[in-house]
Amino acid sequence: MSPSTWTLEIESPAPAARLFKAVLDWHNLAPKLLPNIVASAVGVQGDGSVGSVRQLNFASAMPFGYVKERLDFVDFDKFECKQSLVEGGDLGKKIESASTQFKFEQTSKGGCVCKVVTTYKPLPGVENKDEVAKGKEAVTGIIKAAEAYLLANPGAYA
Repeated sequence: MSPSTWTLEIESPAPAARLFKAVLDWHNLAPKLLPNIVASAVGVQGDGSVGSVRQLNFASAMPFGYVKERLDFVDFDKFECKQSLVEGGDLGKKIESASTQFKFEQTSKGGCVCKVVTTYKPLPGVENKDEVAKGKEAVTGIIKAAEAYLLANPGAYA
């Protein structure tokens, strides 16, 4: 099967630079902000630069136990990064591969727009329509949780 793509734009009152940094550091923030979803997380390999791998371990509320994500690209000046799923989640069950690109664009009001592009290759015979809606909901939840943290903690990721 050929790869499929979905996109999402999320507006935020948080500045692009801070929200970008919070998403890059999600493995440290998620267990604190969403403990009912992310039980724990750890950097598995690397120092946070390109090629680094992090693992998010999920609470029982999730349909799978964990995911491992590799940072494939990062541009600190343009607030852009791309990560790929390397293990866990629906990999090998519903999808052959998946990657997500985040780009944070500053707005004139001081906030930003987070543009998300996810590309995935479904396994033959697997229908993923419900998974796309769940994916968009999950990414929106991540961005909004990070946003709420940044607004409540003005010095964080400054």
